[in-house]
Amino acid sequence: MRPHISLDVRDVSTSVAFYEKVFGVKPQKQVADYAKFDLKAPALNFSLVSSSGEISAVDHLGIEVETIQEIADWTGRLQHEGILERVEDSVACCFARQDKLWFTDPDGNAWEIFTVHEQLEITGRLSQTGCCVPKKAGSHEPAACGA
Repeated sequence: MRPHISLDVRDVSTSVAFYEKVFGVKPQKQVADYAKFDLKAPALNFSLVSSSGEISAVDHLGIEVETIQEIADWTGRLQHEGILERVEDSVACCFARQDKLWFTDPDGNAWEIFTVHEQLEITGRLSQTGCCVPKKAGSHEPAACGA
């Protein structure tokens, strides 16, 4: 089983260049208004579609990895490509203790790479946990905390 995500983007070529840095591979298919990454690790069918002005709206996207070494590998790649925005070590978020990396794509979609160290007790509302998604690229709004 492999999830499929298809994002509406402003410019397929710009987004392809960005996601080549993120995933370290070229898309399997690409034309002027469409590209598809057929990823094995993470197992993901990921496509980019040229929009007619509207872009996809999500809170954030994420890739969960199993080990601290995988976090270190992702950190190295994202730093090397100059797109790593924030590192969070051993944070309590979404009722779990996690290590996280954050970056934002050219259309303002926030991404996290994370590993969960332990599940925590569910206490109260998510908005009271201090979880924060970095502010959207080009936005003057503060980070979305607990959203």
